[in-house]
Amino acid sequence: MTYELERQIEELRAELRNAVDPCERRQIETELDLAQAELTLAIAETNGSADAEPPF
Repeated sequence: MTYELERQIEELRAELRNAVDPCERRQIETELDLAQAELTLAIAETNGSADAEPPF
């Protein structure tokens, strides 16, 4: 699961670098923030240190 999230994050970063429209940039930034939070949670769950509440 973490591999897919890492790949998604890299793709979103690439999209963000190429985005010109401010609305599109905000949408990509939001998706990127969510993907990074999901990755953080997945890593914490794997390590057994996940909190009861997700970080997003």
